[in-house]
Amino acid sequence: MDTSFPREDPRALTPHKADGPAHTALAMGPPCPPPRDHLIWSVFSTLYLNLCCLGFLALVYSVKARDQKVAGDLEAARRFGSKAKCYNILAAMWTLVPPLLLLGLVVTGALHLARLAKDSAAFFTTKFDDGDYD
Repeated sequence: MDTSFPREDPRALTPHKADGPAHTALAMGPPCPPPRDHLIWSVFSTLYLNLCCLGFLALVYSVKARDQKVAGDLEAARRFGSKAKCYNILAAMWTLVPPLLLLGLVVTGALHLARLAKDSAAFFTTKFDDGDYD
């Protein structure tokens, strides 16, 4: 396989007939994958993770990305799809992180209170002698 540049079509090296048109072959790379619109994720975010309307914003940008993809403007579809992804991530973080932090605080608070209760129970079971009051 010849990888030198510029690439030439081997048929182009042969002489053409004067009456026929000359053809040029272009080497095309692999096709780019279509841009993602994250519509299913956005619907889920809108229905379940819609804190501060971030899920709804993700749904709006997903629909815009799908419209641009259908219209053929792939660059705009990539931009809108990227914004939809960002809003979906923000909606998930704003909805899932605070309850996890609250759970962590409750667990650590319960452990701290258990230790305090254990220490205070030991304090109240201490027996004092009469000599301790002098």
